[in-house]
Amino acid sequence: MQILVATDKFRGTATADEISGAVAGAVVASGGNFSVVGVADGGEGFLEAMGGVNRRTAVTGPLGDTVEAGWRLSNGRAVVEMARASGLALLPDGENDPVAASTYGTGELIGAAIDAGAKQVLVGVGGSATTDGGFGALRALYPLQRLRGIDIRVACDVRTKFVDAAEVFAPQKGASPSQVELLRRRLERLAEVYREDYGVDVSDLEGAGAAGGLAGGLVAAGARLEPGFDLVAEEVDLLGKLEGSDLVVTGEGFVDAESFEGKVVGGVLTLAGELGIPTLVVAGEVFDPDQVTELAAQVSDAPVTFVSLVERFGETRARTETLACVSEVVAEHLARPRT
Repeated sequence: MQILVATDKFRGTATADEISGAVAGAVVASGGNFSVVGVADGGEGFLEAMGGVNRRTAVTGPLGDTVEAGWRLSNGRAVVEMARASGLALLPDGENDPVAASTYGTGELIGAAIDAGAKQVLVGVGGSATTDGGFGALRALYPLQRLRGIDIRVACDVRTKFVDAAEVFAPQKGASPSQVELLRRRLERLAEVYREDYGVDVSDLEGAGAAGGLAGGLVAAGARLEPGFDLVAEEVDLLGKLEGSDLVVTGEGFVDAESFEGKVVGGVLTLAGELGIPTLVVAGEVFDPDQVTELAAQVSDAPVTFVSLVERFGETRARTETLACVSEVVAEHLARPRT
């Protein structure tokens, strides 16, 4: 069998590269052939999928500490991953200040790319510690005239609207109910400011709430939003790599209805379905399996198998022996008789 491995990270337990390695090991042991393609949806892993780090810049972290953020510059095109400058993973567990956290460092990173000669900047958004509506990033980029003639494309992994970012994402970043309300009011005010100062209404723009509204703030400064998965898939020629495959293995830490709203799993299933290629989806956990199966059927007529590591192995082993569990699931799937 010829198997294509195109997985996302399992946040908190394993990187996309580690998961791909576990899958590849099981394929080799079964006597199959494999190829690996890096995919991402705009969140963590976007930079690696787009070629990896070849520059580093010291910038302001989400709570003011200096962090060294990797980014990429090649042939006038820069790739920036906001999580490397303003990400929640940069902070110790439970130590985020969801109200004070700022995207200022992401703006510094974009500015560094422009100063280095970039004419196009791709910004992956996701994994942020922030809900500042991109205000910090715009402050770091002042005067915004420096952005004239620069093509800024924001790779989004969600469709959340600008003000809704507070309710949808802030609790994940440690915000209490009262802080969520405060952040919501702040985003409402920022939307007014962006409309008055830049003539751009981000309120009803799908995806503007990505990274706590950073996406909307960058749109106010002239950027355009794009589905992150589509951008990466085109860059790595995912459709071309799918051709000739007998099976695709994909996955992510959590699979639910949101996985079909611009995330890796939904995107891979859609493309594999166009070519009639069966897909194995390995997830740390699958929420509402019936709904997920129904959504998969809507995007792909090809066979799709979902496996939840938590359901198969129990939560403790799924979290502490993730790679071994992934290998075991793939090996079991490949050992099944083919019809």
